[in-house]
Amino acid sequence: MLRLSATKNAFGMSRAMVSRRIARKPMNLTHASYSTRSSNQGNSKGKIIVGLGALVAGTTLFNIFYEKENPKSSIDPPLVKRSFPDGAISVIFVLGGPGSGKGTQCAKLVKEQGFVHLSAGDLLREEQKREGSQYGELIASYIKDGKIVPQEVTISLLDRAIKENYNKGQKRFLVDGFPRKMDQALTFEEQIANSKFTLFFECPEEVMLRRLLERGKTSGRADDNIESIRKRFATFIDTSMPVIDYFEKLGKVVKIRCDQPVDEVYAKVKQSIASRSA
Repeated sequence: MLRLSATKNAFGMSRAMVSRRIARKPMNLTHASYSTRSSNQGNSKGKIIVGLGALVAGTTLFNIFYEKENPKSSIDPPLVKRSFPDGAISVIFVLGGPGSGKGTQCAKLVKEQGFVHLSAGDLLREEQKREGSQYGELIASYIKDGKIVPQEVTISLLDRAIKENYNKGQKRFLVDGFPRKMDQALTFEEQIANSKFTLFFECPEEVMLRRLLERGKTSGRADDNIESIRKRFATFIDTSMPVIDYFEKLGKVVKIRCDQPVDEVYAKVKQSIASRSA
């Protein structure tokens, strides 16, 4: 029994069997090594997939919670509400180069047809002189240089003046010398009221220059001098003519030649307003 046991190991395997098993061992080790690498790669891939899945799930849960606490609005932000809806008041813009006779014609319309005449230039000059005005110096410098005062100032003054007169029962307005730029035109119609149409007084430059120099003898206006007048002409061409072109494309411009006698011009003005009011 002892001799037999010496020829076998504890598992009942003979030496020959052990030798054969050892001979095959390198092949099994190689196979085991490959299997281990494949297993490790598979585990790594699995871990990546699991990690990505957890990330996606976490992001989804966060979005659900965030949207619940911060719901998106399905309504666009409201547009700025105009001070006066369509039909509440009638606004006619009165444009033309400096000295084209806008003020003269507006005065006749006020007297005969009951319009309220609001001159943007007059409102700015009054604000400039008003004690304690925060815009006084700014307005003075812009007017002297023939530049256009920032629209926020002018539109604020017009809005206040229109509301004051509306509260007194007035509904027909001539806004003289405004809008001088496209941004003024668009902002006025967005925030205050839609204009009915624009009266555009056409006048040769030499005629306007002569009128302004004559007016400057008694007006006391800082801009009624040859230097400021030239600047105002250039500014009007550059900034105000695009406004005329814009409204003309909308069919909202009436052009009137104003290098004729005052009464002849006024007859055309009345006719134009009557035709637009019909």
